[in-house]
Amino acid sequence: MISENLHSITASLPAGVTLVAVSKFHPAEAVREAYDAGQRVFGESRVQEITAKAPLLPTDTEWHFIGHLQTNKVAQLLRIHNLKLIHSIDSDRLLRIVDREAAKLGKTVDVLLELHVADEQTKSGFSIAELEQWMRDRQFETLQATHIRGVMGMATNTDDTERIRADFRAIRSCYDRIINEIAPDLRRFDVVSMGMSHDYPTAIEEGATMVRVGTSIFGERNY
Repeated sequence: MISENLHSITASLPAGVTLVAVSKFHPAEAVREAYDAGQRVFGESRVQEITAKAPLLPTDTEWHFIGHLQTNKVAQLLRIHNLKLIHSIDSDRLLRIVDREAAKLGKTVDVLLELHVADEQTKSGFSIAELEQWMRDRQFETLQATHIRGVMGMATNTDDTERIRADFRAIRSCYDRIINEIAPDLRRFDVVSMGMSHDYPTAIEEGATMVRVGTSIFGERNY
């Protein structure tokens, strides 16, 4: 089923959209089945889980961290082989810690800045105004070992499809303003990560370049 689900989803994605197969709470055997079906990019939300799985998969597997990152787990996460992208940088403070720890390891880490547009207090991230001001102040120029690749966001958890669409549109519009008006000299600022199993087609319509799909590939999670 994993292989069939994966092929169905990848066949539906437009050119230029990257699929992150969200394997959190699924065993390494399930990840391997998806790998054998051709998937290479996987998303995990807990450092201990990605640490356990990464050694069990081939070395060309790409790992993305998509969950809330605790500051005391940063150094451990950065040591994972083939960690390609951290999606969930939700504050300047966390970004500075990642930058410092990456510098200690002598490596450069690609990250996304998380936008909070959803109508939910439980979600974290920069507001649109905060992120745009951060970019106007050219704070990214002070980083030594992190590279800002783009933005990530989640839509409000609701059945209101128009609200979901509006949230995605707000994320994409912020990205467009940054790259076209605020900081057009940013290099490789090319990722808009938004959309999950229940709403990724809408996210793609609104300009996602990367979608994070788990349940539609692996089935319900075993918590």
